[in-house]
Amino acid sequence: MIIDSHAYSFQQPGIAEGYENEYEHLAWIQQVQARHHQPSIKLSDRTLGSADYLAPLENSLSELPDADFRIDHKMGRVLWEWNGETYTKYYYPPNLRNLEFTPSSLVSEMDHAGIDLALLHTNPSLGKSNQYQYDCIRQFPDRLLSMASVNEWLIVSNPDQVIESTVHAIEKLNLSAIKFNPTVYISDNKPWDDGKYRSFWEVATKLGVPIFFTLGTGPDFTSQSNRNQNASEGFLNELRILIRWMERYPDVSCSITHGFPWRVFRKGNKIKLPESVWDPFKNPNLHMEVCFPVRTGDVFDFPYTEIWPNLSEMIDNIGPERLHYGTDMPFQNRFCTYTQSRRWIEHHYQKATGINKSSISMLMGGTIASLLDIKSHKNKGSL
Repeated sequence: MIIDSHAYSFQQPGIAEGYENEYEHLAWIQQVQARHHQPSIKLSDRTLGSADYLAPLENSLSELPDADFRIDHKMGRVLWEWNGETYTKYYYPPNLRNLEFTPSSLVSEMDHAGIDLALLHTNPSLGKSNQYQYDCIRQFPDRLLSMASVNEWLIVSNPDQVIESTVHAIEKLNLSAIKFNPTVYISDNKPWDDGKYRSFWEVATKLGVPIFFTLGTGPDFTSQSNRNQNASEGFLNELRILIRWMERYPDVSCSITHGFPWRVFRKGNKIKLPESVWDPFKNPNLHMEVCFPVRTGDVFDFPYTEIWPNLSEMIDNIGPERLHYGTDMPFQNRFCTYTQSRRWIEHHYQKATGINKSSISMLMGGTIASLLDIKSHKNKGSL
């Protein structure tokens, strides 16, 4: 069975479900456009540039620069004005009409690429409604599972609300995992493993589902396109926080999404990982996603021979039984097809390295099936 452990379905911007209103949704979209490494494009001459000036001040969504940021529904992209010019950025892949990616669209892509099952992720800019996530899996109960969305930035000010929402998502909506994004750091610059976060973790870790962490470079956010000491040290500090968290909750299964922030550690045509990145994996309950194209597809071309040594490092240091294939669909379509996201591993890498097929089988589906206890999940009545 081939399982994609990282896919999305999301509604078009302007639908306020899960947000206070449509303007809050738009603010989250502007924030992610500002932070993402994809270049901005000046429409008048298609020259490339930066969108850093779209970023909120002091990490507050209420202090976004006014750039007439808006959605071009017909072309399926964002637009904004700056210094008398109109700009866009292809954070979203092209050809998403209305910037919407329905569960039907995802399953159609899965059918074409031969993907049996996909785990839906959540992201604050792509939707915050666990009811929507449930509606997706209800439409395709044999093809889709979903994580629960957590309003991490509200934990400090309103932990009870976040706890109640998370418990409802797991126990009533039958979602299969919890997604936690410490990268947001919107309301608090303190470490997320303890302090005001403790009450949330004391409940979330007892819900019996794995927790997936999308680690960034810390509260002093540096774009992952900037390969510098601050970014690498920020990420390594996030790993230290994760180690502390796992020591406090030693029996909870968890995983790091996307793999490592590959761009931070890139040196020329190679990625050089410090030895300390393997320290968290001394805990046997920690897993990691194998997801290269969406983060490196603009610097390394298919079949990504430059990162084969890094996959081998992951297999040697973590083991195929704790690695799981993921794509970030539909966002990886910026750089490769769904089929290519499989072939670089199953065909090109396997043929070149001679890795045994049982290891590939674990990586491409066996590991995530075990982590999510998929057979047990499919027997739950609400699906």
